[in-house]
Amino acid sequence: MKVLLTAINAKYIHSNLAVYSLRAYAGKYAQQTEIAEYTINQTMDDILSDIYRKKPDILCLSCYLWNILYVEQLITEIHKVLPKMQIWLGGPEVSYNAVSVMEQYPQVTGVMCGEGEETFLELMEYWNQERESLDTIKGIVYRENGTCRQNPPRPVMDLSKVPFVYDHIEDFQNKIIYYESSRGCPFSCSYCLSSIDKCLRFRNLELVKKELQFFIDHEVPQVKFVDRTFNCKHSHSMAIWTYLKEHDRGKTNFHFEVAADLLNEEEMELIASMRPGLIQLEIGIQSTNPETITEIRRKMNFEEVKRIVKRVQEKGNVHQHLDLIAGLPYEDYERFAQSFRDVYALHPEQLQLGFLKVLKGSYMHEKTEDYQLLYQDRPPFEVLSTKWLSYDDVIRLKGVEEMVEVYYNSGQFVNTLRLLEEEFTDTFALYESLSRYYEENGLHMINHSRITRYEVLFAFIKACVEKNVENYRQMLILDLYLRENVKKRPEFAGEVSVDKQKASAFYEKEAEERRYLKGYEGYDKRQLRKMTHLEQINGNLYVFDYRNRNVLTNQASVFWVEGGDEAYPSGHPTHACGGQTSSDHV
Repeated sequence: MKVLLTAINAKYIHSNLAVYSLRAYAGKYAQQTEIAEYTINQTMDDILSDIYRKKPDILCLSCYLWNILYVEQLITEIHKVLPKMQIWLGGPEVSYNAVSVMEQYPQVTGVMCGEGEETFLELMEYWNQERESLDTIKGIVYRENGTCRQNPPRPVMDLSKVPFVYDHIEDFQNKIIYYESSRGCPFSCSYCLSSIDKCLRFRNLELVKKELQFFIDHEVPQVKFVDRTFNCKHSHSMAIWTYLKEHDRGKTNFHFEVAADLLNEEEMELIASMRPGLIQLEIGIQSTNPETITEIRRKMNFEEVKRIVKRVQEKGNVHQHLDLIAGLPYEDYERFAQSFRDVYALHPEQLQLGFLKVLKGSYMHEKTEDYQLLYQDRPPFEVLSTKWLSYDDVIRLKGVEEMVEVYYNSGQFVNTLRLLEEEFTDTFALYESLSRYYEENGLHMINHSRITRYEVLFAFIKACVEKNVENYRQMLILDLYLRENVKKRPEFAGEVSVDKQKASAFYEKEAEERRYLKGYEGYDKRQLRKMTHLEQINGNLYVFDYRNRNVLTNQASVFWVEGGDEAYPSGHPTHACGGQTSSDHV
């Protein structure tokens, strides 16, 4: 018998923790299973033909918002070419409406609801004729004699019993590693399915430490904890963060979703003492409107969140990712704009502007009529309008979201944006204007290159800024070379700012003295010139060092070279120092 555990991921770099956990928990039956991972960017024909060639007896599909449309198409088509193969589904997108899924898709043999490890093991026993009947297996809906039968739900399991799935880490090359040290959530946010699972449990800390050491030893680039609120138990988060700090080898980054207002002084001091880039924090703010926060059953003190975010920023060692959700109750266009302004003022490394998804099984879904919610019938069931927010408003916010993603979250325009913010009544108005400019000039719905984004932003600046356009051009040049060692100079940057004789003299001297460029020992002046960049900005000479980048922003280190025409440029690029402290730096 051959069982194919199948995941269709959103991106190639993603991996599916669920299918690996099912196989690992299957124990002696694991050899009868195979894992197949695909992405939504592959064609349906490619996925269909690959599964057909594998010819499994049983196909198990992991179902999420981002892949359910693919899964629905796949089960319809694969059944035609492999009619005798059983099809089983699992995952959050089918767990809470399993009976209706079975009724809609007669090709499906059964659905595993909720946690799948123990259920899958018992199904393997049944498929191997070591268990007499499906009716003894909790947590499944299945078809028997043309009728859908729903067994009682399965109690939650001991998380420490789930085996570690990354022993063969070589199978996850160039993939993000997902890891869980807890399941469940202590909160009851009305838009989230995690609020349904009230049984919060934690993996044994000694197991966790052993497994984290494995990632550290193998120099895994990034590990993303999938715990819903990592710091909901102080002793748990402190133990893990302390271990990571004490055993850090300078290679692995660990990502955590946290409630910022739950971080206490002890945790803050520990975070401040960590290596830059050891951890990054994702903080779901969602809204700064107290009425909205109360209505969605969320607990969040924004004033405390502000204090914590600013406190973390003081050290400059942690990437922070803050989230907002548009379409929540009691938040119209202007009130959402205020939430945006409040969060933007904190200047996190990333600002995620998302849109409400009305998930079946959530309390938000029950309030559809009260909130006059209109949402997509297709996944991801995203909001179209509410009592407070029209579809026109949603479209406008979509434009703002795109501009934030392109210009703010890319981290490519830091200095230019800080300068540009001063030209508008507020920061939200800046991104509204950018979005309007894109639409009016036929630039939206086009996948522009990175360099084109600079050209477009400069055109926007020239269209809306009356004074100091040259200073903006200089800031754009600075932002460009902070991130890109481009050798073909873009049009907006104009002619080469440093003549060959001056550049040659600098690199010849630097090859001898090593005053600015550390870590380039063994390279001659020609190699130095290729690996770095020399630029005149507002009358000052700067050298950009691409081997030594800021781990949070990926910006090159940049040094002011003595002997420029002025002491410092008038538009002093204060955000470009790459985390350095030398007085020679910008």
